[in-house]
Amino acid sequence: MSIARFPVKALALGAVLLASCCGIASAAAPSKDASGLPVPRFVSLKSNHVNIRKGPGQDYPIAFIFVRAGLPVEIVQEFGNWRKIRDSEGDEGWVLHSLLSGRRTALVTPWQKDGTMALHRTASDADQVVAYLEPSVMTVVDKCSGSWCLVDGTGFRGWIEQERLWGVYPQEKVDE
Repeated sequence: MSIARFPVKALALGAVLLASCCGIASAAAPSKDASGLPVPRFVSLKSNHVNIRKGPGQDYPIAFIFVRAGLPVEIVQEFGNWRKIRDSEGDEGWVLHSLLSGRRTALVTPWQKDGTMALHRTASDADQVVAYLEPSVMTVVDKCSGSWCLVDGTGFRGWIEQERLWGVYPQEKVDE
């Protein structure tokens, strides 16, 4: 009777290779953190006064304060009940999860300093323009098709090209 024998080093090397392959596969999958939700993802601020800290805890100093409820932010990391967020200007800090909302909002072309963006009656450049929105106007995102988003705000409602918004990912579909 023949028994297959492998040296211990060969088995150890095989285990390391298998573990590293599995690690690579899981790294390519969408990341889920403490909440079990995908990271990164967009959320919004719940209140008009949100302390942003330098680390994940009350003992860390306040780096800056947001004073605009509904402002869209991107969660880029989670640690327990703390979320590391990034704003449209790229500033990052930590906030307690209870100060964030799943309500989707977006800013119109915050990277532009001037000009306006057309808001259409339907998801088509050829359709009627119902409003022109200035850079950094905050909108509530009702839904996105992957190329157009239906948004509304004080005194306006209509469709805007998705690439003109900060608060939704390219080709992301949103159904609120």
